[in-house]
Amino acid sequence: MKVIDVTEFYSIRGGGVRSHLTDKGHVSCQLGNDHWVIAPGERTTLQVVEKGENATGQSRVHYVGGPALPYDPTYHLLWRVDAVRRLVRQEQPDVVEIHSPYVAAASCLSLPRKLFGIRTFVWHADFIDTYLRGPLARRLSASAVDRVLEPLWAWVRTIASGCDATFVASRWQAEKLLSHGVERVSYLPFGVDKRRFAPSARNESVRREVLGAGRGPLLVAIGRFAVEKRWDVVLDAFFALRERRARDGSERATLAIFGDGPERQRMEARVAGAGDVRFFGFERDRGRLASVLASADLLIHGCPYETFGLGIAEAVSCATPIVVPDEGGAAEQALPGASEIYPAGDAVACMRAVERLLGRDRTEVLTYAHRAAESVPSVEEHFKHLFSTYEDLLKKERPLERSRIDSRRRARISQ
Repeated sequence: MKVIDVTEFYSIRGGGVRSHLTDKGHVSCQLGNDHWVIAPGERTTLQVVEKGENATGQSRVHYVGGPALPYDPTYHLLWRVDAVRRLVRQEQPDVVEIHSPYVAAASCLSLPRKLFGIRTFVWHADFIDTYLRGPLARRLSASAVDRVLEPLWAWVRTIASGCDATFVASRWQAEKLLSHGVERVSYLPFGVDKRRFAPSARNESVRREVLGAGRGPLLVAIGRFAVEKRWDVVLDAFFALRERRARDGSERATLAIFGDGPERQRMEARVAGAGDVRFFGFERDRGRLASVLASADLLIHGCPYETFGLGIAEAVSCATPIVVPDEGGAAEQALPGASEIYPAGDAVACMRAVERLLGRDRTEVLTYAHRAAESVPSVEEHFKHLFSTYEDLLKKERPLERSRIDSRRRARISQ
């Protein structure tokens, strides 16, 4: 099977969508599939991804050169619709998958059906409510906000109606899309690299290194430094926790923050001189990140807009307890006994949730956390399910594609 993924959510630094598509490429190679990613970059280049052992397929990233975006210059504009169309016309894939709702969607929707087998859409980001509903709600009534946002939801319905399936990784988002009349919504949670992100990744020397001079509880927070991630809640909650523990005479906690983004300078300015808040930047070594998560006492998260929350799932897979808001995909990963939730946006409530979790019997919490880790699907499970769904859709929508796939497989086996 040949799959082309088209996205604008592809930072040159990294991030959730890039990690997801990188994992997809590796699994595709193992399954004998041909995988392409079309994404914007600094310049037009082709990158061949390392296959790994016993891999029979291929994975490549085709960067389309475009200008950097002003808010976060690690992302670029996918403005060359002609480049997207040309590569799809050249490759004629079995699956074209849309991973962002802007130019990528417009490019793929303009492709004639004869150039591919099926077309699908992955809902990675709730761009409507994340960026617009809150600011509008401060000026308009709820009904007026709905009327203003309706044309954008109409665009989402247009994307979905032109696709054979829309994949969403959380039930919360699936219900939202269905409530807005989006067609053919399929709930499919993302998977985690469980060979890395596992309880066995715990490393006491890594813990000591991250704690630095601290000796108390280690709190970890990860994610992109952007306004929608609500880092203000995380920092305010930690400051309140610091004051509470100082009054009680409890050992001082340390907050280790992993990530990068346009809000970094403002975040660092807020904690200037505070030795108990440590910034580690974007961690490219996934194995080291797994060790950090597995060695922490808990993960604290502020964003109520997650459509899934890959970093949260990775923490859960490491048997790390989590404190998350009660809205968005993050809340769905808060299993009883191994987590605490708080009202989204409430820093004091977040602090109290951290206190509750730290105050519980540690052995009991870790018992529940290990059970939660077992429930997280692996990337292999996720993508095998996804490719099986592709095959079902190809068989249903385009019977001739079934014979095309089978003939490719026979040719591959005979080589």
